[in-house]
Amino acid sequence: QVQLVESGGGLVQPGGSLRLSCAASGFTFSSYAMSWYRQAPGRERELVAAITTSGGVTNYADFVKGRFTISRDNAKKTVYLQMNSLKPEDTAVYYCYAEFRYASDSLRYWGQGTQVTVSS
Repeated sequence: QVQLVESGGGLVQPGGSLRLSCAASGFTFSSYAMSWYRQAPGRERELVAAITTSGGVTNYADFVKGRFTISRDNAKKTVYLQMNSLKPEDTAVYYCYAEFRYASDSLRYWGQGTQVTVSS
């Protein structure tokens, strides 16, 4: 069955770094665009970063540009989010998202999320 399993979250001090990983299984990972979203308490889920199937194109939300880097390893079926210079407002549950678009429809999968807490 399809699985997206995030890992790497935790508690970090402001200014610190974390690297999130999302391991995929049960689908053709290299055919799916991958993204990271986050959701803070009381707020809507928001896009953090996205990467194309080959990894050649990436996009970032303005609030993480210059601090976060998304990457993928298709051989390992894993997408990463390197988070540097973390701020308390980065505290949220971070979700991995996979999407395959075809014709007028798409296949979409979500991971279960990993908690990131930035606090001193």
